[in-house]
Amino acid sequence: MTRRIVFGWVVTSGLLSPRALGCAACFGASDSPMAHGMNWGIAVLLGVISTVLALVASFFVFVIRREKSLPEQESVAPERPV
Repeated sequence: MTRRIVFGWVVTSGLLSPRALGCAACFGASDSPMAHGMNWGIAVLLGVISTVLALVASFFVFVIRREKSLPEQESVAPERPV
């Protein structure tokens, strides 16, 4: 029982420690390698999201252009046998 309580306190204090949750930008070390890596990570994620959105938009433009290039068909109701 004592081990469980001690383990709980250690985990809780580790999770609530400001040093455990902060990054280089939060503590003012903006020239550290961690901050540079974080900036590159943000740039890469923005690039991936922009690429995916551009591909989705270009797909819909392609579908709309293709639909407009098809010859128009008359909508004729199918004949029913009497």
